[in-house]
Amino acid sequence: MHGEYKVPGGKLVVADIETRDGVIAQAQISGDFFMEPEEVLGGIAEALVGLPADGPAAAMTAAIRAAIPPGTMLFGVSPEAVTIAARRALGVARSWQDYEWQIIEGAPLAPAMNVALDEVLSTEVAEGRRPPTLRFWNWAAPAIIIGSFQSLRNEVDMDAARALGVEVVRRATGGGAMFVEPGAAITYSLYAPIELIEGMEIADSYAFLDNWVLKALNALGIEASYKPLNDITSPKGKIGGAAQKRFLNRTVLHHVTMAYDMDATKMTQVLRIGREKLSDKGTASAAKRVDPVRSQTGMERAAVIAAMKEMFAAQNGGHPGAVTPAEMAAAETLAAAKYATAEWLNKLP
Repeated sequence: MHGEYKVPGGKLVVADIETRDGVIAQAQISGDFFMEPEEVLGGIAEALVGLPADGPAAAMTAAIRAAIPPGTMLFGVSPEAVTIAARRALGVARSWQDYEWQIIEGAPLAPAMNVALDEVLSTEVAEGRRPPTLRFWNWAAPAIIIGSFQSLRNEVDMDAARALGVEVVRRATGGGAMFVEPGAAITYSLYAPIELIEGMEIADSYAFLDNWVLKALNALGIEASYKPLNDITSPKGKIGGAAQKRFLNRTVLHHVTMAYDMDATKMTQVLRIGREKLSDKGTASAAKRVDPVRSQTGMERAAVIAAMKEMFAAQNGGHPGAVTPAEMAAAETLAAAKYATAEWLNKLP
């Protein structure tokens, strides 16, 4: 049985495994990674022998890690990567192509509706009522979306936000505040089965789930790369940031907002920490725009999103879909009961 795993930003790891009576009887690990001393590779393969073929990922990773002596040099490979390749060979770990992905881009929605729809679609995938999905957001109004664990007053100048007509909502995921305007940001969400990232460290899962978009940006001429934990960047500066949350321990919500053509002056008026973040870049008081995607591609936003959809489908499969009327109604109910309420927004004042 044969399994492969390409480490995001790393190398290809290949596992060839034979089983007998439900137990790994023989294993070979190979790939284009680097390892010194090379004898460790044989020890890793031997550590797999005797393990149950359907055992948990954590136990396999622990066995592999125990077989790697202190001081071993690893480049482009990790115990988690070997586990994923081995479990794919055994047929107990799945890859992107094993799912029937749906790709959605809908009409512009109010900020509270967009964040409510994230929770609804995550739950629908977790309950098996919706296939794994990629959704591109569109915004009906300028907004600040703060992270679940952020202090409202520390992040947002509410007087300035009200004066400028910027709505403020709190999302379900952690991470930092986002400032968006219609047509000025590219936001997408992945609603993925948790087994797609089983065995990965949290940091590795971020890069893994965004590997397709790095390829899309590279194809458009942007030297994009991943900066741990959750930033997409380029030599010309940060492009976007990611956040995650697990739902029912069956679905991972992973979403990203990238700056297409952002008004930095307005952002520093409404985001308190935005002023500090830009102060060392000479832009805190300058009337300018932050436009890494637009300036580096020269493309319209719609064309960039179309190219991203094409790359996702080429890499992972997928077909166009839509939010169902029932899902939209559920999001409206959830927005009214939670995401549009003062109680939720002020849960950390």
